[in-house]
Amino acid sequence: MNPPVVVSIAATDPGGGAGLAADLATFAALGVHGACVVTAITVQDTTAVHAIHPVPAEVVLAQLDAVLADLPVAVIKTGMLATAETVVGLSNRLKALPGTRPLLVVDPVLRATTGATLATDAVVAAYREHLLPLASVLTPNEDEFIALGRPEGPGVLVTRGGDIATTNDHGTGCTHSSALAAHLALGADPATAADRAAAYVSHQLHLGKNWDLGRGRGPVAHIQGENR
Repeated sequence: MNPPVVVSIAATDPGGGAGLAADLATFAALGVHGACVVTAITVQDTTAVHAIHPVPAEVVLAQLDAVLADLPVAVIKTGMLATAETVVGLSNRLKALPGTRPLLVVDPVLRATTGATLATDAVVAAYREHLLPLASVLTPNEDEFIALGRPEGPGVLVTRGGDIATTNDHGTGCTHSSALAAHLALGADPATAADRAAAYVSHQLHLGKNWDLGRGRGPVAHIQGENR
């Protein structure tokens, strides 16, 4: 029996804590096959985001087309989209898909854990006008929720900090939205998927709470542990 397929459309993180690295690790841990579409190459570590190199929108869409033409994608998850052109192009591509669209989990990555701004005003506006209306589930943190104009609806799930005392939380938002997408692909309804995702993130934060990796905000644990 084949595993369900989830594709993440997001940026790289060379330190392995956030972005596509977090997404693919989470998908694998939860038993779904992860595909990936690269939107930007970042130069970052646990202390700061030093540079962002966006992938041209047409290349982002070509990657997505290749995945959708070949794999039975159940859920699409977006992370950092980098440019307004990518947000608009992705929205138009999703609208044009024949038949039933895969479920769409939108994690509007507007700011990094280290505090770096990852989205311009044009990107935020493109989210609000083009992508948010297509989302099955939206997972902003509180700052992103405000920046996006406080969107409403049953699929809006505002994420908040957990109750684990640790500074090893780099990639928490990516891990949460990826876990939610994975559980949707496994057949859970949005509310159940959200509960299971929150439990997974709490477990992974606890697993790595005493790690000493990096000089700043260390990564959430992406190794597989018990009680997933």
